[in-house]
Amino acid sequence: MGGKLVGMFLAEKWVDSVVKVERQSERVLILKMVLDNSLINVLTVYAPHFGKPPRKKKKIFGTNCSTW
Repeated sequence: MGGKLVGMFLAEKWVDSVVKVERQSERVLILKMVLDNSLINVLTVYAPHFGKPPRKKKKIFGTNCSTW
């Protein structure tokens, strides 16, 4: 992976609820946590900014989303 990775902040009170963190790519992070007996999937995705070349945009949108 490259040097810059997507990340997220989580309030300390939720840390014990986290069951898994999956990095799908350097642009996609999935946080799985259990709240009130329900599994919650939180996705953090970085998509290229407006004005970037189409090949850069295609890289993120072409990522295999079937595992989400």
